[in-house]
This record gives sequence, C-alpha cells and structure tokens, in this order.
Amino acid sequence: MAERLFGTNGVRGVVNEEMTVQMAMEVGQAIGTFMTGKVALATDSRTSADMLRCAVSAGLMASGAEVLDLGMLPTPALQYYVKNSGVKGGVMITASHNPPEFNGIKCVDHDGTEMPRNKEEQIEKFYFTKTFAHKTWRSVGSIRPVNGVGQSYAGAVKRQVDFAIIQDAKMTVVMDCANGAGSVTSPWLLDQLGVRAITLNANPQGTFPGHESEPTPEHLKDLVATVKATGADLGVAHDGDADRTIFVDDKGTYLYGDKSLALVASYIVKEAGGGKVVTPVSTSSCVEDVVKKAGGEIIYTKVGSPIVARKMMEVGAIFGGEENGGLIFPEHQYCRDGAMTMAKVIEIVAKEGKLSKLMAQVPSYALDKRKLDCRNDIKEEVLEDLVVRFQDRRTDTTDGVKVFFDNGWALVRPSGTEPIFRVYSEGMTKDAAKKIGDTCEKELREAIAEAMARK
Repeated sequence: MAERLFGTNGVRGVVNEEMTVQMAMEVGQAIGTFMTGKVALATDSRTSADMLRCAVSAGLMASGAEVLDLGMLPTPALQYYVKNSGVKGGVMITASHNPPEFNGIKCVDHDGTEMPRNKEEQIEKFYFTKTFAHKTWRSVGSIRPVNGVGQSYAGAVKRQVDFAIIQDAKMTVVMDCANGAGSVTSPWLLDQLGVRAITLNANPQGTFPGHESEPTPEHLKDLVATVKATGADLGVAHDGDADRTIFVDDKGTYLYGDKSLALVASYIVKEAGGGKVVTPVSTSSCVEDVVKKAGGEIIYTKVGSPIVARKMMEVGAIFGGEENGGLIFPEHQYCRDGAMTMAKVIEIVAKEGKLSKLMAQVPSYALDKRKLDCRNDIKEEVLEDLVVRFQDRRTDTTDGVKVFFDNGWALVRPSGTEPIFRVYSEGMTKDAAKKIGDTCEKELREAIAEAMARK
C-alpha cells in the first residue's frame, strides 16, 4: 500500500484486487473516526456498489457514525444534500469515468465541496496507523435510508435556470446517461424543464453495456448518430457519476469540454457585466479569449476541481470549471455538476439560438498530448531545470511548468499517481501544437537524463 491513500478524486482500484472489502471497511472506519456524527452515503450504478456500500457503512458504524443511505445518485446530488442537511460530511462510492471493473471511495466535506487535501491527510493518518475509533456495543452507529434526494436536487437545478424560456422553446434533446447514476435524475429533470428527451443508456447498469462511462468521441457515436437522425437541438452525455457533461451540437458535432466551458463562461460574464472566472492552467486559451472579450477576468489554478472550487470561494468568482466538462456554478454549489451544466446550456440555446452557431464564435486551438517516463524522486529537480532551460520565455509554475510561445503554450506537469510527466501543447494549428510539443519534449528528455545521471 502506498503511503498516500487518496488520489486526485478519491481512492480507486479494481474491485477485489486493490479495492477490497477489507480496505473499504477500514477506509470507512477512518472516515467515521474523522467525521464523527451523521454521514451521508451514496453510490453510482456499478455492480460492486452494494458490496462497497455495505463495507464502508460497516466501517462508519463501527466508529460510531450514523449513516444516511441516499441510494444511487449522481455525485453532485450527494454534495447538494450534504451542503443543505447539516451532516458532518458525505461518502460517494464511485469510480467516475473509469471502466466498470473499477470502483472508488470519495469524501465530501460538510459544505458539499470535495474534501480538501489537508483533511484527507488526517483520514489517511487514521487509516495507515489503524487508530480508528472503536465504539462499545452500546455506542456503535446505525444506518437508515433517506429517499427523495434525487428529485430535490433536480428541483434545485431547475430553479437556477429560466424555466419559462426553456419551456417555450419546445426543444428536443438526446440524453445519454452512460448507464450511470445520471439515469435517476437527468431524464426527470428534462421532463420538468419541458424538454422532449430522447434517452440512450438511461437504465442504470453497472457493466456499462451501452459504452464505457468516459464521454469520449469514440464512446458517443450513438449519441451523434441519434442527434443527426432525429434533428434534435443538441445531445447531452454524462460520465458514470454525472458530475461532468459533454455536448453534441445540432449538426451532430462532438464538442470538447473546453468549448462548453468557454460558451457558458462568456454567457455568464456578459449577463453579470464582468466578473472572475477560475480554471486550471491546463485549460485551452479559448476560455480566456471569450472571458476577456466579455469583460471578465480569468484566474488560473492547479489542476483539480476541488482547487478550482476553493479558489472560486476565495476570490468571489461568478463561474469556474475544467476543460473535461466539469463546470461549477457558485450560486448552486461549489462542485462540478453535470445536471446543472446541462440545464444551463439548454437555457443558453433557448435564448441565443442554435448551439452550432454559438460554438462557431468560440476560438479554436489544436492540442497535442504526450507523456514521458520519469522517476518520482527526480521530478522536482527536473521541473527546476526546465524553468532554467526556458528562462528566455515567460513561464508559469502554478502547476508544473507552463511555457508560453509566440503561437501557443505547453504545460509540463508531473503525474501525482504515476512515474511520468504529461506534456500538453496548444497551438493555432495541429502543426504548431506538435512543434511546441517537440520542443518541450526535447528539453524534458535532456533534463530527465541529466537528473538521473546525478543520482
């Protein structure tokens, strides 16, 4: 077992290999020891959901926690409940977009945000030292079901958008739930908004028979085809736990998450007459372009939605999000929210016109991605060397090293879970992005080789 338990988004692993019942129970004990009190718990649709729910619940109750079992829900629905119910925190059993053999355990703080790293470290300490709270037979916790959370959450989303405008538009939307947790909320929400919904993979099924839960172009071919065949206004796709949303426009074009992030950011800034938008340093320049054009200010953070959300709280941002389809609406809650993203884009289309025309107004950039092996113990030394190597260019060390070129930029970022560096390069054309990537890869390889030679 690695010294660190929580990754970027919780504890994850293949079920009954890394993610065992024993591990899940002890993680539950550690969480219960830290939270002390009422803890809300929900799952996505994976086949191992009930097994891990029971194991984590047993651990929570052994430490004295009262478990509120919300059933199968999107992650943002659990977060909405935690934020508004006064419980000590929440636990989500999900592996988000990972293949069906994976599952995971994710912690939610008392305010509905994803658990910050400093609190995860306290839970890890209880886990690794096995210093759990062990209650006597009179003091062990209990478990009880809580019903209706999904409809309450969807109702809250509906209140955040212009329902009358959406209803009058009489739109048709193709909704792909990926056989995930969004199946229990998003089709119902569309109905409540007065939208005609054509649903795909809207039956919760843990083997993800429709397609894998990551909403990539390869996995959404049926959604694209159905939008074209039905003449729908747009297509919508969630990942497994429905905290992210990807769109297909009225022409059947798959839209990467940076496009929808830019669209919504521009719309919100224009309506507010300015304001701050927060996003990670890995986000495409198209977002900064539209935000500045609309009169807003862009603020960059390290990669990770909890970091984005907390920076939004700190600076009073009116909007934020990641380029993977995870958008954050502070007036609703400070976390990625797939249903809220879906409802907001539908509102924008109802007010402003066809999604394809709106997207044509968003600048296009090309992206090049690659990765290089690197031992974890030399990563920091390599990053310091890269700053020196690119000292004649503007750099940003918010997260890794971001190097700016005349026709684009590159981000060299160490993986937090693997012995590799990831290199993201952006340019006005594919050729420009590739050339920038080649330049950075050359310098990175030399820096790694020199650091290894010194060890």
